[in-house]
Amino acid sequence: MFDFEKLIVYSKAKEFNADVRKYLSTNKFDKITNDQLRRASFSIVLNIAEGSGRFSNADRKNFFIISRSSIFECIAIFDVLRDENNMDDMIFENLYSKAEELSKILFRLIQNLTK
Repeated sequence: MFDFEKLIVYSKAKEFNADVRKYLSTNKFDKITNDQLRRASFSIVLNIAEGSGRFSNADRKNFFIISRSSIFECIAIFDVLRDENNMDDMIFENLYSKAEELSKILFRLIQNLTK
């Protein structure tokens, strides 16, 4: 088992990515929106995994920052979709809540690597 597979944040990121993919599969968006949201949610998972394999705290921190930035990107897309009436408020709140939890966990990891 790889170290990143033991991380709670990794498991939660995989769940979030699966939720986003499920949402995308049940809705028809333009190719750009679909691709961007899919890539951003996948980037969260991949950067947590890649960062956990780095030896220096600075490198690890950088990948966790990128992962957290991808969460922000997802939220911005959700916000636009909701403004355009393409995302139900209940779905928005559910995904937003999961993203917020991921963001907080990553923020704590980043802070711990800064010390």
